[in-house]
Amino acid sequence: MSDLRRAALAAAETTADHLAAVPAGPVWRPVGDDDRAWLTGQQLPAAGRPLDDLLTDVRERVLPYPMGNGHPRFFGWVNSPPSPAGVLVAPLAAALNPSCAGGDHAGALLERTAVRWLAELVGFPHPPGAGLLTSGASLATVVAMATARQHALRRAGHDVRETGLYGHEPLAVYVSAEGHSCLRKAAELLGLGNRHVRTVPVGPDHRMDTAALRRLVLADAASGVRPFLVAASAGTVNTGAVDPLDDIADAAREHGLWFHVDGAYGALGVLADGARPRYAGMERADSLALDPHKWLGVPVDAGCVLFRDAAGPRDAFSLVPPYLRDEGADALGWFSEYGPEQTRPFRALRVWATLSHLGRDGVVRLVRHTTGLARTLAAMVEDADDFEPLAPPVTSVVAFRYLPAGTADADALNDALPAAVQRRGRAFLTGTRLGGRPVLRACVLHPDTTEADLGVLLDEIRAAAKETAA
Repeated sequence: MSDLRRAALAAAETTADHLAAVPAGPVWRPVGDDDRAWLTGQQLPAAGRPLDDLLTDVRERVLPYPMGNGHPRFFGWVNSPPSPAGVLVAPLAAALNPSCAGGDHAGALLERTAVRWLAELVGFPHPPGAGLLTSGASLATVVAMATARQHALRRAGHDVRETGLYGHEPLAVYVSAEGHSCLRKAAELLGLGNRHVRTVPVGPDHRMDTAALRRLVLADAASGVRPFLVAASAGTVNTGAVDPLDDIADAAREHGLWFHVDGAYGALGVLADGARPRYAGMERADSLALDPHKWLGVPVDAGCVLFRDAAGPRDAFSLVPPYLRDEGADALGWFSEYGPEQTRPFRALRVWATLSHLGRDGVVRLVRHTTGLARTLAAMVEDADDFEPLAPPVTSVVAFRYLPAGTADADALNDALPAAVQRRGRAFLTGTRLGGRPVLRACVLHPDTTEADLGVLLDEIRAAAKETAA
């Protein structure tokens, strides 16, 4: 038996054993001092090491310290457990190791299907070629905003690829106060400047105030600033709120704005019971970002950006040097013509396998299971005397505060609680801020999470609070 075959079989057993043991183990544990020193300080070996030894190191030094997102009681950030199908095919994608920039091979061709399936799931119009897989929503947002920038300046008679932003009036981006930080990062990276990112206020429901959006757009237009893009959220990370997408689409059309929707986490929430009316207008977006590695559990990295018109991103990115010319390519060309990545990994295999394994019905069940548990958790918070709900659950995020009787400083307590709960190891949640106050935030994404796990979470918050006060 070859070294690779023997080690690969052992790796498969190690993988299966690890995943099987996760639910009975701690959600998270601090990295021990010795292992921390090994993880961060080891020297590159002069001689190569056997594959079996590498696997032993991974088993003993890496697997014992997970982030925690594989556990049913992990409620932090927006990080799902890995899908079984995604885990299964990841080594096969590595074995092929293609560059999915383009070409006539399975990796590039399968991406067309994976992207089309994602568009179909969320009901976004998808002409062939108008979408590609990315490392995540951060890069998807860069691709969308760069496309919108090129589109806006072309209409003004400029080609930003030729002239850059020199000599042009400032371009203004409009984002909700609850919008994700990747929107600001994209604006900064693309030379638009944070000074021209307008924060649109939200209402009591944490949704964008469209009247305020219109006022900001008119004020900019009157002052020599060119409004060019509004980014709405189809499920914010703080509360899961879905902006009034139809109203924002109307405002975008009235003022000639590119309409981008950040659906990285929440776009799939359209499949929840009774949710479709809340998402009305998402299909009107010029671009939509979504992350299969969030709700669907595709192993990272796997993001996606969809466009209404394939010509837009191709105009913004297509550059085919002589050594990459492919006379046999179809009219759509290569994926590398639609974004900044030239060498692109075989992400499509993990996305395709996960969706094939779940099927549409399985995706719907997953979304409805997790959103149902979020509503259950919100009801448990509402019924408890020592908790305060802060927003009705819209997707699978629940924001709340712990307010036991006699609390002298509720802000300090809620600020300290996430780390205290994490250290205990039986549940994991994170904090955020709403209205300037520290709050607790639980995101339900694991398909095996149960109502009993929600009870453990609340009990762990209470226990951690007692430890913090001691």
